[in-house]
Order: sequence, then C-alpha cells, then structure tokens
Amino acid sequence: MERRLSAILAADVVGYSRLMGENEAATLAAFKKLRTDFIDPKVAEHQGRIVKLTGDAILIEFPSVVNAVACAADVQRGMRARNTGVPQERRIEFRMGVNVGDVIVQDGDIFGDGVNVAARLESIAPVAGIAVSQSVRDHVGNRLDLTFEDMGERRLKNIDRPIRVYSISLDAPSSAQTSDLRPAGLEERPAIAVLPFLNMSGDPEQEYFSDGITEDIITDLSKVSGLFVVARNTAFTYKGKTVKVQEVAKELEVDFVLEGSVRKAGSRVRVTGQLIDGRKGGHMWADRYDRDLTDIFAIQDEITHAIVEQLKVKLLPQEKKRIAQAPTDNVEAYTYYLRGRDYFHRHSKRYFQLARRMFSKAVELDPNYARAYAGIADCDSFLYFWCREDIPFNRILETSAKALTLDDKLAEAHASRGTALWLTHQYEEATEEFEKAIALDPNSFETHYLYARANFTNGNVKRAAALFERASEIKPDDYQSVCLLIQIYRTLGREQDTKNAARKGVKLAERELALHPEDPRPAHLGIAALLELGENERARDWIARALAIDPDDPLAQYNLACGYTKLGDIDAAFDLLERSLARGGPEQWQWFKHDSDLDPLRSHPRYQKILKLIEAD
Repeated sequence: MERRLSAILAADVVGYSRLMGENEAATLAAFKKLRTDFIDPKVAEHQGRIVKLTGDAILIEFPSVVNAVACAADVQRGMRARNTGVPQERRIEFRMGVNVGDVIVQDGDIFGDGVNVAARLESIAPVAGIAVSQSVRDHVGNRLDLTFEDMGERRLKNIDRPIRVYSISLDAPSSAQTSDLRPAGLEERPAIAVLPFLNMSGDPEQEYFSDGITEDIITDLSKVSGLFVVARNTAFTYKGKTVKVQEVAKELEVDFVLEGSVRKAGSRVRVTGQLIDGRKGGHMWADRYDRDLTDIFAIQDEITHAIVEQLKVKLLPQEKKRIAQAPTDNVEAYTYYLRGRDYFHRHSKRYFQLARRMFSKAVELDPNYARAYAGIADCDSFLYFWCREDIPFNRILETSAKALTLDDKLAEAHASRGTALWLTHQYEEATEEFEKAIALDPNSFETHYLYARANFTNGNVKRAAALFERASEIKPDDYQSVCLLIQIYRTLGREQDTKNAARKGVKLAERELALHPEDPRPAHLGIAALLELGENERARDWIARALAIDPDDPLAQYNLACGYTKLGDIDAAFDLLERSLARGGPEQWQWFKHDSDLDPLRSHPRYQKILKLIEAD
C-alpha cells in the first residue's frame, strides 16, 4: 500500500442537476469543452493530476500545496472571464476546496482523511470561491498574491477534529498591497474565548438578553485584527455547564478566557466581566457595571476596550470606528429585537406572529434599525408561505430591500432577501443573496438555516444537508436543523448519519420541551427522531401533545402527518395533510413533493388528489 503527502483540490459544479435538467446534451458538451480547452491545460500547467471525474465533481492531486492553490485561483479567475456575458442560469461555476494531507494510493485513485477534508471544504466554499484548511494557509504563506479570509473553526462532517478554514478572496487586495493593515499570523495573535455570560436575572425568559450581550462582545472582539477570537458556536457549547477555565483554555487552545454575568431588572442592568489567564489561571482584569439599561452599548464598548488594553493589542483606526458602531442607539429597540429573534428561532406560527410584533416594535422605536426590518421580512415570509396569512408579498420584498438600504453589509438582510426571492422562484438572484450573506458572516445561523430550507424545497438535497450541518454547528442547542437532517440523510442513503442525528435530535428536542412546554414545535419535529429510534409509543405521546397545544398550526399538522405515515396510520396522515396543505403555502407544497417521510403515500389515490390540487393552485 503506497502512502504519500499530497495537496488535494476538490471541485464541484454549482447547480449541475439544474443545468442537466434544462438541457442535458448542451451541458455535457459545454463541460467537456471546458475541460479540454481550459481546465486540463491549467492542471497540467501547475503539475497536477486529475484523479477522477464523477459527473459534476473533479478530484485533482498536486505534489505542491502552492501549485494546488495557484491552480484553483487561476481556474476560478478564468471561469469568471469565460462567464462574462453568459446568462446567470447557463453559467458553469465551481466551488473548490484545497487540503494537504496523507493519502493512500491504490490503482491510481487516492483515499484517506486528506481527501475527505478537501471534499468537505468544497461543500462549504462560496459559489465561484475557494475554501482551504489552516495547513494549506500556513504552507502557502506569502508565496502567492492572494488574500486569505478567516472563516473560523469548523467541524466538518465525519472529520473527528475541528478544522480552521480560510476562504480565498480573489477580489480583495493581496498581502503585498496591504502589508500595513494585515494582522499578524495566527500564532502571533493573543487567542481568547468568550464564554456565555450567565443570566442572573432569576428569570429563564431573560436568557435571550444575556446571550445577546455575549454574542455582541464576541462580534466586537472579532473586529480586532490583532486578536484571534473563538467562534460563537464553539464558545456556546459550554453554555449551562460548570467549567474550569484552565481546562477550557486547554481544550480551545486559547491564551485567555472572558466570562461574566448579566442581571437585568426593570430599567437597570448589572454586567460583570473577568479576563482570566488561561495558562496560569490568574485574573488579569475584572469589573462590574451598574448602569441604566440605556448604557448597555457603552458597557459592551468598555469591556472590549478593556480587553484590548489588557492584552496590549493595537487597535487600528478603522477597527475603533467599527466597534463604536452600535446596531441601534435605542436600547429598548435592541431589547425588542433580541426578544423577537428568540421567538423567531422557535419556528411555529404563534411564535412567528410574536416575533413579528417584537421586530415591529423595534422599528417603531428606531425606524433605521436594519436588523429589525430583516426580522420582519423573515416572519412575513414564513407566515405567508407556510401559513398563508394575508400578507401582500410586495411588502415582504420592500421590507427586505429597506433592510439592505439601511445596511448593505448586514448578512441577515441579504439572507432575508434571499428567502423572499427563493420563495418567488427567483433562484439565481436568491442564491446570490445567500452567498453574499455567508461571505459577510460565515457564522450566521439564520443564513445557513434559511438557505438550507430553500435548497431542500428546490430538491437540492446534498447542498441542504451541508447547510443544515453548518447551522447546527453554529447553534449547537438548535434541535430543528438536526431533526430536519434525519429525513435528508435518509434520502441520501446515509444510514449511520440518520441514526446519529436522531439520537442527538431527541436530546435537543427534550431540552426545548422542558424550557418551552407551551411550544408544539419541539414535539412535532422531534417525532421523526423518536420514530427513527423505534420509540413508537413515545412518538404517539408527542403527537398527542403537539395536537393538544396547537391543533390548527399547519406546520404542526404537516409534521404530525409525517409521523402518522411512519406509524402506518395512513388515514390519519392524509386527514392532517389535507388540512395542512389547504392552509399552508408554496414552500410547504414543495416539502410535500420532496419529503422522504411521505414516500409510502405517493401511490395512494388521496396523495395524487392532493398533488393535483396544489399543482393547480
């Protein structure tokens, strides 16, 4: 058995199934010509070897990491030029991932962890973009005229260790052009983790506020180029746990840990913070802020500056300006926004309505609050397309456009726009908005969750799986992404992943039910996990619970119908489906067509009748 160290480039054609569906012969001919005229010569030029082609995917091996990255950049730049003037819907575009690692060579093919990581990196790369591992970034150094942008630490599917990922910006100025603005290398930067601040208000419903404070501090510190900050999703895995700071620092490989607490009572707030040396365990800084609630943004700013000062990090002028930019000057609007976001994440009709009221109140208090407008657009999209509420669709587009007008660098606004466009079948424009959102904020839960749903409704199951996986990494306590992955994994034939998702989904749904017993969604979404694990009687209990809480919610009716289908109660399943789809909307109809849970019903006359009705609508 031959082993060797190689650089691996994995590439995949974006939207290949759609291109083939529209014109199979033309797509095959165009791809063949592209390979012959452009890709094969570029690979040869950089001393690469095409290992295999599998329809829309290419696996290439290089003896040099620099050659692999240079080839990827040359191909992506060349594809841009070749696509100039070509209609968006007919373009051939790639996602690419590059990794370096040990490979096993057998009959000309290559296998191993190094190959698997490259393939996973490709799945999270932006359209027409390149994602690389930390090891690739370190090997390349300053040898190429490229800018590497830190996407944070990622847990890639079936890879047992977290991978720090970088995207290559083909548009941004290179390191040679911006040497005075570039941060020091990762190993030269102080590394810090911000643990979730404790909610000391005595009210579990105030958890949204302490979490919001934590996330904003992480965001502000991440704007400082002289610091390496552990991503929110990794830090929040310690939420609710009793931890030893030195052990956390060792696990996360950081030098410092910030922890604190928040107590909100009426118009007053108390925030404590302490910075701890992760190696020695000593306190480097601690402070307590007893202020009016209106001072919360000033408190966040003071904590950020205190940490920067303690760690002796140089704060660049543009970074000072970015940190000082609060999302709103109105703390009451901020509070309503945080509450609305907490409601929105619960994803049931009642909570969409509550979330919309919170976002609307935030806009009433601050008419220039971009995030709140994006929240309203998201609520309206779900209420219109899932619950068929009487909402003028033009209003949804106008609201999302308003958010972008106020802040065109806001990832949430681009994701909201993408959702609205996708639901009106403007898929290319929607994809562009979602990809912009991911580029602006690779750690946005909302973007990945909404983009995953959009891909699933359009039959892009593989892409939906990757996006839901990333969403569950970003928000480890979210049961929804994990439960939705169960049917997606089953569709993809990933049996072990299906079982793993079911086990995880049950635990997360149980936790959510304990926190919010009035919410039907953890019960009706968690049914799929129970049934996958063979816990049929318990699944029936959860069905009864969801129906008792809200028997008229079309989302609940749909998921309960899926549960009855798995239990073999076909008539009960059809009764709920007919009620759900009559009151639901277009997105729900698309799930109805692609949901593997409903496969046993597809030959039934009642299924065909429903299908004809929704296709005629």
